[in-house]
Amino acid sequence: MPSKPAPIKKAAKKEPAKKEEEIAPEAAPAEAAPAEAAPAPAEGEAAPTEAAAPAEGEAPAAPPAEEPTPPPADAEAPAPEEPKAPTPPPPPPKEPTSAPVDLFVEDKNDTSVTIIWSQPEVVGDSGLDGYLIEVCKDGTEDWKAVNEDLQKSCRYVIKNQTTGDRLKIRVVAVNAGGRSPPVALPEAVLVKEVANRPKVRLPRFLRQRYVAHVGEKINLSIPFTGKPKPVVSWTKNGQPLDTKRVNIRSTDRDSILFIRTSEREDSGVYEMCVKVEDFEDKASLILQIVELPGPPASVKIVDTWGFNVALEWTAPKDNGNTEITGYTVQKADKKTGDWFTVLEHYHRLNATISDLIMGNVYKFRVFAENKVGVSESATVAKEEATILKTAIDYKPPEYKERDFTEAPKFTTSLNDRATTVGYSTKLLCSVRGFPKPKVIWMKNQMIIGDDPKYRQVCVQGICTLEIRKPGNFDGGVYSCKAKNTLGEATVSCKLEVKQPVVPDAGKK
Repeated sequence: MPSKPAPIKKAAKKEPAKKEEEIAPEAAPAEAAPAEAAPAPAEGEAAPTEAAAPAEGEAPAAPPAEEPTPPPADAEAPAPEEPKAPTPPPPPPKEPTSAPVDLFVEDKNDTSVTIIWSQPEVVGDSGLDGYLIEVCKDGTEDWKAVNEDLQKSCRYVIKNQTTGDRLKIRVVAVNAGGRSPPVALPEAVLVKEVANRPKVRLPRFLRQRYVAHVGEKINLSIPFTGKPKPVVSWTKNGQPLDTKRVNIRSTDRDSILFIRTSEREDSGVYEMCVKVEDFEDKASLILQIVELPGPPASVKIVDTWGFNVALEWTAPKDNGNTEITGYTVQKADKKTGDWFTVLEHYHRLNATISDLIMGNVYKFRVFAENKVGVSESATVAKEEATILKTAIDYKPPEYKERDFTEAPKFTTSLNDRATTVGYSTKLLCSVRGFPKPKVIWMKNQMIIGDDPKYRQVCVQGICTLEIRKPGNFDGGVYSCKAKNTLGEATVSCKLEVKQPVVPDAGKK
């Protein structure tokens, strides 16, 4: 903002001052030197002007309240003096951060330990350059850094350690102010693989009773989990296994129970135990080795009446190591000795056998049956059952006799025929009737009778007349008559006898 113009009277008073300066030019510099050497004013104080300290012989300066007249526009303005910068206060001393927090072990194995932590709560103006991870063996205070360069992240894997060592671990934050207080794990860390609780994964088909036949090979694989490799042990009925009968092979993932040829003695409760450090898991499986049962202990005939026999028997002494599911009952006629099954898959210990034949003597036997099959042998009842004959009045049913009588009737008639002289021919027809009709052959209404030229045959109602080598006079009307007590019937045909064709001699 432009300054106010000075009053005219102030400009008139300043002229003599300029003349006095010209009269004593040499004295002014001498007086100015002390003014330059004056100390700099403190902050907030006004700097003294040249008019504030007038030299000797000079006219008094204008009052400080009045501003000087501005120089003309074309005159060069004197360069303003630059104010000297204030001396800055000394910087505060640099300080390290506070200690990192929340240090704990994330994972470990046989050769390394992984730790994680959180950054310090107080970082300060100096910032955070990184972290140092230091370790020492338990029982000593020989701390050594395991990272050459500062670790930037809040996670670090301490590698190449000796399995079984116990390490004390701490973390230090570093910045321009130095090291922070360390944060250490509350307890020494054992360099060893982290143990996962063991778990037996028993297959579904082994959660119930496992049944096998005598002589079969058994190969059962039971998987499990655990870290490090669990220690596997087996027992049978609470006792150690007989390694001569049962073989066990275990890997990192499963355990296999193997029996080359199973026997009934191999049946029992097998328990598998997997253990990792102080943790363990168990699983049990029931192995049942079965075979065919023995026969029933006894069979006897309790009663016999009419056409029936009552039997009773007792369960077998050897059930084949499994429950009996039924019985098979057979009978045999003493005359033939052939056995026939009368009851199969029968569950009770008594039965009634019916529909036996009168006058026969029977024997009975019973087989036992389980889930493997029917026993190889049977138990035969010592007694025999005799079905006695009883007096029975038999009255045959009455049937109405059918009347089969019938008058003769030809079912096939005679047909006209033609033949050649010297060539035999036959006439055929069929007739039925009851009583059996009498058949008569006629030629031209004359009974042929026993003429050897003709051969008459009648079998099962089929009537045949054979004319042997007919001549010129054997042609005519032939008839067949059938008659019985109920009537008669006749059929006829015409027979033509032709001359043989003689070749013409003139055409030879």
